[in-house]
Amino acid sequence: MRLILSLFIILLINNCSLNKDSQYWTEDSIQKNDEQKKLSKILKKSKDITTMTLEEYKIYIEDYTKKSNYPDISK
Repeated sequence: MRLILSLFIILLINNCSLNKDSQYWTEDSIQKNDEQKKLSKILKKSKDITTMTLEEYKIYIEDYTKKSNYPDISK
């Protein structure tokens, strides 16, 4: 009986997901979806940078630097 119980507990612990991208951690995924929507709107405006607000431009630049191939010199 003790063996079965310990196997059950091990299986239960191994199946728990601590991955933040999991669908069960909804707080981050909702925020991520909102950011993606904002980013998609901003990217549509990116053809003419002068029409962007300062906040939109900041988000646009942050996304651009994340995608760049330049090394991170802050480390």
